Amino acid sequence: MMADVPDTEIVDRVAASTGLPPGVAARVVDDVLAFYRTPTEAYVRRRHTELQAEGRKNPEIFPLIAAELRGRLVAAPALSERQLRRIVYS
Repeated sequence: MMADVPDTEIVDRVAASTGLPPGVAARVVDDVLAFYRTPTEAYVRRRHTELQAEGRKNPEIFPLIAAELRGRLVAAPALSERQLRRIVYS
């Protein structure tokens, strides 16, 4: 096992396709997996903050976040705008 990646096959594949040393490939895979392991609530809060910092307003933000969640590699459950608001403001 390399880094926190239990499946070394993916590390071997990334190393072979990129030319990265196995240790670096393991860290890259671990970083990507950690990103996708982020709980939905944490993702929603982070994206809301990022989009607000870009000057966007909630009527634009919540539909955008909902669309992003539908497109995630490991799909989050379908959340209404009301559920998204609860995550952000509770």
